[in-house]
Amino acid sequence: MFAYAHGFPLFFTHPLPPFRFDYFSPELELSSVGIPAERRKMNTVDSSMEVGVPKAILWERLIFLLSLDGRLPLSNLCDIMRYDGEKVTCTNEYAKIHEFSFDKCYYFGDSGISGLVPEIRPASPSYICYDYIAFHKGGKHEIDYLSTDDDFVSQIWFYSSDRIDGNTGVKDACVVSILSEEQLYDPDFSETMARFKMEKVLYDNGMKGPQNGYTSAGKPRHYRFKTSHTRRQKIRRVTPQWEESPAICKSPFTEEELLALVMEKDLATYKVLKCDYILPA
Repeated sequence: MFAYAHGFPLFFTHPLPPFRFDYFSPELELSSVGIPAERRKMNTVDSSMEVGVPKAILWERLIFLLSLDGRLPLSNLCDIMRYDGEKVTCTNEYAKIHEFSFDKCYYFGDSGISGLVPEIRPASPSYICYDYIAFHKGGKHEIDYLSTDDDFVSQIWFYSSDRIDGNTGVKDACVVSILSEEQLYDPDFSETMARFKMEKVLYDNGMKGPQNGYTSAGKPRHYRFKTSHTRRQKIRRVTPQWEESPAICKSPFTEEELLALVMEKDLATYKVLKCDYILPA
């Protein structure tokens, strides 16, 4: 958002889009970048909530617009950047691909750059962990979201399975946890334990697997959930602290202020392209 709002080029080694299930408020208007207003109803066990446009949609749109304007010089081709005090050298796994210098830059943190600023890591860093769980039995239901009071498996987001083509109605889950660095390597907070605890949360909230006939007393009998862990993604929650210099600065804007700056701009520069993707009817 900062690069788009101010017309700056953007360099990175590892793009970090917003979490798939981070949403803007339903009232937020993003027509200035060609994104129509949207309201989604998310079902919980005993209620529902309304959310707006996914934050990842805005991120993808701004990356696209920056690319069209030539302000994404390296795209996603760079693996490592090194700063020697005068210039930044950009390389991929095979060779140097670009080199540039700057008078002033705004640094937002990047795990693939070295030499730019001396970072001070927090004494006890914490991480957001996303555990993706596949459902092989019990994935057909109307629930979209569950939450708990525990940092380990604090949220469960259900989504139409990416593993299966077509609109099958089968949902997989993404489990969100807040873990310390020590807990990341503790078996009690492993991927398997996240899957087990997620299943327990489902049972505690009255959710059940598919029906499997009836008991002798005439009550419905259900299969247990059958799940498997597919992958874990972890992201450091707190960006390491560092001291600003005249040439390397922090952004002076909050997310809300940047959103306001983005909405002040229009797509006049891109209208000549007459692209429905950018300018929907």
